[in-house]
Amino acid sequence: MKRMSLSATRMAALLAGIALPAMLAVPPLDAQEKPKTHADTPAAAYEPSMTTLGQMKVEIPGRKPDDPVITSEEFATAKQIYFERCAGCHGVLRKGATGKALTTDVTRKNGYQYLKDFITYGSPAGMPNWGTSGELTEAQVDLMARYILIDPPQPPEYGMEQMRKSWKVLVPVDKRPTKQENTLKLDNLFSVTLRDSGQVALIDGGTKEIVKILDTGYAVHISRLSASGRYLFVIGRDAKVNMIDLWMQEPATVAEIKVGSEARSIETSKFKGFEDKYAIAGSYWPPQFVIMNGDTLEPLKIESTRGMIYDTQEFHPEPRVASIVASHFRPEFIVNVKETGKILLVDYSDIKNLKTVEIEAERFLHDGGFDSTKRYFLVAANARNKVAVIDTKDGKLTALINSGGEKPHPGRGANINHPVHGPVWATSHLGDEIVSLIGTDPVGHPDKAWKVVQNLKALGGGSLFVKSHPKSNHLYVDAPLNPEAEVSSSVAVFNVSDLGQEKPKFTTLPIGQWAAIPAGQPRVVQGEYNEAGDEVWFSVWNAKDKVSAIVVVDDKTLKLKHVIKDPKLITPTGKFNVFNTRNDIY
Repeated sequence: MKRMSLSATRMAALLAGIALPAMLAVPPLDAQEKPKTHADTPAAAYEPSMTTLGQMKVEIPGRKPDDPVITSEEFATAKQIYFERCAGCHGVLRKGATGKALTTDVTRKNGYQYLKDFITYGSPAGMPNWGTSGELTEAQVDLMARYILIDPPQPPEYGMEQMRKSWKVLVPVDKRPTKQENTLKLDNLFSVTLRDSGQVALIDGGTKEIVKILDTGYAVHISRLSASGRYLFVIGRDAKVNMIDLWMQEPATVAEIKVGSEARSIETSKFKGFEDKYAIAGSYWPPQFVIMNGDTLEPLKIESTRGMIYDTQEFHPEPRVASIVASHFRPEFIVNVKETGKILLVDYSDIKNLKTVEIEAERFLHDGGFDSTKRYFLVAANARNKVAVIDTKDGKLTALINSGGEKPHPGRGANINHPVHGPVWATSHLGDEIVSLIGTDPVGHPDKAWKVVQNLKALGGGSLFVKSHPKSNHLYVDAPLNPEAEVSSSVAVFNVSDLGQEKPKFTTLPIGQWAAIPAGQPRVVQGEYNEAGDEVWFSVWNAKDKVSAIVVVDDKTLKLKHVIKDPKLITPTGKFNVFNTRNDIY
């Protein structure tokens, strides 16, 4: 079994101090530089269309004119690297969440050499080996070690005035099709993030051909569908939202908006009577969410998430909005707020008189998904090794579960029917090889409900996603952040029928090897099923100047079925099948 490994001497020294858990985005993007791309591709013209944290003119906090620690030019470069690689886990203000706090009281205590070593070598808890992997140069590692020894800059706020200035309706509603104009089978279409080119690729699930590549924000984090399946919404880490009309002869962006400086989440209303009416986006900075018109993205209402931490009752200036899902039982958005540990049930039936239920859960809420009935939402508080369970029908916290591993990171999780324990939901972990199975059937299996009923061991730490399907007998577990190249390019597959055994074994699929990529250290990430549930697609995610691919696996035989390669597939990461995404099937 493959496990994370580093120099024993090095790790003994590093583990005594702070941990810097991984940014969930690995391939590097050189500071102050447009992404390098394959020649003559549409991506070559890409430039982020909106302001990002690294481009803001923020003065070095507390720096004196003759201070030799870092120059103004270096400071600007380091801000960009920090935004792209570190802020997602450690926070804009460096107060920590998935990653530890990097405030100066911590970093100065440990000192420059310690920080430089940790950035270089990483840790088994999920921090990538930025230096030894070649993803940051020695000079960049040196720069970042110096950068986090000074106070972080605070970017400006971003309110309704700024949002409305950024809002564009490119195709008015009355100029859009009244019926689907193309012949695409939309439910088997995939939206694929091309991370470092600032684009998404629409790929036909049947032909495996690229239908269209669309310019978007930087490093699209997720794709979400309107309830009807017509509109595709994507949000970049630079907080740019694109609304894409899939009915057009050639699918295209019909509206766009920037909702802040950094963001991760978007969702649309799904409850009966409100289909396609609203969209909601949550920001990392400023810490807030905005409810928008569902067919134009017009910003209607902004709500701040700043407030008191649920248990200490101390004010937090940066409670970031993580995952957002739409309830199937009520006209509500479930909004997860990281740093305060609160889950907000936002009633969108009357946004002029907004009603919000605030549920105390656990700090550092991150990602999650529904159980098989779509009544219960399970979300990981990953830095606390907990999973919170919300009853979206009754509107309350049902359970708070110790995940049994280090830093649960489920993505949306995976629902399977266990041969002994009945319906369960699975999560893997960033920090170790554990895959936890949690019982989700309080009616048929009340003694198993909301308990970890089994822990499996997969390839090793660094996992980001698990995946299964109602029609499948398999559970897939990736490990893209594992420092071992062989592990990060492979996927573990468990046979669901074998999970009744005391120590179920898994099959290792050499996805990276199947992709036959000649150079780089490709990382295999985020399995996604097709509409029929008989294929699983994996991204083989390489550096932006090297070849990447998508590998399609036959779910019945676990054999290679197809490899999609194209110069335009630059750093593919997340993939979202239209049917599965709009119906919350996982």
